[in-house]
Amino acid sequence: MTAMLTEPGRPDAAVPRVYRVASRREETHDTVTLELAVDDEPLPVFAPGQFAMLTAFGVGEVPISLSGVVDSGDGRARLLVHTLRAVGAVTRALHATRPGGVVGVRGPFGTAWDVGSAAGSDIVVAAGGIGLAPLRPVVRALIADRARYGRVILLVGARTPADLLYRDELRRWGGQGIEVAVTVDRPDGGWSGHVGVVTTLIPHVGIDPANTAAFVCGPDIMMRFTAQELIARGVPATRVRVSLERNMRCGAGWCGHCQLGPLLICRDGPVVDYGRAEPLMSIREL
Repeated sequence: MTAMLTEPGRPDAAVPRVYRVASRREETHDTVTLELAVDDEPLPVFAPGQFAMLTAFGVGEVPISLSGVVDSGDGRARLLVHTLRAVGAVTRALHATRPGGVVGVRGPFGTAWDVGSAAGSDIVVAAGGIGLAPLRPVVRALIADRARYGRVILLVGARTPADLLYRDELRRWGGQGIEVAVTVDRPDGGWSGHVGVVTTLIPHVGIDPANTAAFVCGPDIMMRFTAQELIARGVPATRVRVSLERNMRCGAGWCGHCQLGPLLICRDGPVVDYGRAEPLMSIREL
């Protein structure tokens, strides 16, 4: 089980710090990666899997997982990397922010992927769509400490080739000891790769279930079927970790907006093992 790393009692947990957009890279037609540099006192460093509450001043606040973790060496987060899709008023405003613009940041909140606890195992990282963004720090952590792990298999799915994130990095990771397999739901005329959902890649990777840990992020249905496929092949549910998303408001378990059964996702998640998530994800009303 991942550790709860939020500090809800911190006096300044509800006060955004001002970060400035240092760079902006368009990933797809509706998705950008923002690098945020601190203008003020930096926040504590984020662990892979944790999230920040990002404020578009004058518009609102949304939870966004970290897609890049930068530790300046003093335990402070002077540079944050977020990949976000424009799907609502706040994310559209953040998406439109140009270098030099300011963003409010609160955090770190939530549980982490706890990558180090899987040392010595083979690793399956399965991402669907924007779910690759919270898993990017996992892949980078595995590459940085590659000798501690067995096989590392990255399975990536997207709706179309144009919706794939981090295309240059996917190519680089393939040369850094990562087995990369990519699939799309709807190919275009130039696509020569695999077609189908992420789960259709699993039979081709030949995992050793007794020695495998998995990190999974994407739409709920993708996570459910990916986890079930891995478990059906013998991977214990407690060794399959998923990142849950709900309507988080306070970030510290105070308001109850993100309740999922007995869990408050901003406090008890977003990363949980599938043994805890499965009975909750199977009830659509929760």
